[in-house]
Amino acid sequence: MWLNIDSYEFSNKIFITMLRDTLIKNTINNLKKLPDQKIKEVSDFAEFLLSKSDDMLLTEGIQKLAAESKSFEFLKDEEDIYTSDDLKEIYK
Repeated sequence: MWLNIDSYEFSNKIFITMLRDTLIKNTINNLKKLPDQKIKEVSDFAEFLLSKSDDMLLTEGIQKLAAESKSFEFLKDEEDIYTSDDLKEIYK
């Protein structure tokens, strides 16, 4: 039997969405059982995770821009000034 990739990806996305929704509901139910101080800690941690995620997206965006930039294209035509023969020490 051949597996249709499109239907597999679609059903996989549905499964992930259902799993995500279940995790969110379970987390909310657990939060309702916690004392106020613990809820504050969970909130702070969630904000930390979001800022970390934002930082990662920003870093990836900057890396992509730098990689696609033509700023250093002129270096491709430059002659190599040094070779491995010029090294005094070689680390392995």
